[in-house]
Amino acid sequence: MANSAQAKKRARQATKRRVYNVGLRSKLRTAIKSVRKAILSENQATAQGVFNNAMSTIDSIAGKGIIHKNKAARCKSRLNAAIKLMS
Repeated sequence: MANSAQAKKRARQATKRRVYNVGLRSKLRTAIKSVRKAILSENQATAQGVFNNAMSTIDSIAGKGIIHKNKAARCKSRLNAAIKLMS
């Protein structure tokens, strides 16, 4: 447990940051699931629209350092490839 005032403050900050990051990570997973669900519905126009929204979410979360930029690129690439296979 933290003893100094500085360590106590850092522990408080880490807790706040963790809660914030968990929320963003959940938002990311939801965006990916929504694209996969749209792909399963087999409507390419809808899937493309949902993918465009998810892309901006993925990019913003990668920009904040919640996930690595390469993971974001891999995610977008796989979702885009799945949408292209629909046609």
